[in-house]
Amino acid sequence: MVSRRGFLQGGAIGVAGSAIGATSGSLVANALNNTAAETATAKRQLPFYGKHQMGIETPIQAVTNLVAFDLKPETDRSSMLRWMTLLTDDIARLSRGEPVLADPAPELAIGPAGFSAYVGLGKSMFIKLGMESDIPAGFIDLPAFKMDQLEEKFSGGDVVIHVAADDPIALSHATRSLVRDSIPFASVRWTQSGFAHTPGVVKSGVTHRNLMGQIDGTANPQLNSDDFASVVWMDQGPEWAVGGTQMVFRRIAMQLDTWDQLGTKSKEEVIGRKLASGAPLTGTLETDAPDFAARLPNGLSVIPDFAHIRRAAPEAFKERIFRRPFSYEAGISESGSVDVGLLWCSYQANIEEQFLPIQRRLEEFDLLNKWTVPVGSATFFIPKGPEPDSVIAQALFS
Repeated sequence: MVSRRGFLQGGAIGVAGSAIGATSGSLVANALNNTAAETATAKRQLPFYGKHQMGIETPIQAVTNLVAFDLKPETDRSSMLRWMTLLTDDIARLSRGEPVLADPAPELAIGPAGFSAYVGLGKSMFIKLGMESDIPAGFIDLPAFKMDQLEEKFSGGDVVIHVAADDPIALSHATRSLVRDSIPFASVRWTQSGFAHTPGVVKSGVTHRNLMGQIDGTANPQLNSDDFASVVWMDQGPEWAVGGTQMVFRRIAMQLDTWDQLGTKSKEEVIGRKLASGAPLTGTLETDAPDFAARLPNGLSVIPDFAHIRRAAPEAFKERIFRRPFSYEAGISESGSVDVGLLWCSYQANIEEQFLPIQRRLEEFDLLNKWTVPVGSATFFIPKGPEPDSVIAQALFS
């Protein structure tokens, strides 16, 4: 006969045993799920060949490096073709998670991990090579704006390579590989590193909650849509340019010490959006608006005149851009102030017609300028994507 005490102990042990078993099973299931997620992240491969260079019309990755170069004096048009040939082969291999040729650390090629890289050409490159007549329509260097406090170490450049991935080791290895094969042709002018959300933390896409707490990218055209194509990709011009895009890069420092002193309502009025959802203060996301007219300022009557999104809203159909920003953090001072901000990138078919009018309005009257300071700036033309039997910008440099 089992005593009451023994029965209770046995019952307790039985329940505990069941709980332990359930917990163990849960841990095993979680471990398997995590392993599957990690494997999926490591194996995520983006297409390299196609009409457009990779890394633009794609969900934003976790980490990024932008590296700008200045051409060496001896680099000419034929040298550029050799450089682009090397980069094309490198990027194609890295996009598959493979080491580049003669890779001194092939063991670091752990998988594609969402890798992408594209090459952009500055207006200064065209000028240095005597190719001014090849500069695409609308591709300009930006004028000085009143809010700018630009630093040379974050600005300009003849060529840029923009690398991104979902893993920092994959990013570092890829960046080093591409820089190593670039040094015979150019010297590094600047490098800037940034980050977004780790895959799975937020819904996949191009929206990104910046370090001011706001969601960037909600007003973007939808990826893989006709609308996106009309905003971003050039459909006129020379053969090497059609399918390409024009990039604006701005390094924008955030003044978080004073921004953090504002209450939620004040922050929302400065931006014109709800902090929690990213929706305009009207309560309707731009992507939910039935037509273009509903997205214009006169359709956002409850938003203050000084609000950022009112100033940035297009006043004509052509005044639209695609934003794809990353955050950056560059240290903390002795007093505790953080050096943070955005590596802000926009893409449009024509900088002069699409980006410049927006920036003029922001320069004139945008309350957000009190808490953001552009400290770096550059523009680059991104040639069309290569096909399997060609290299980046081959028709331009041949």
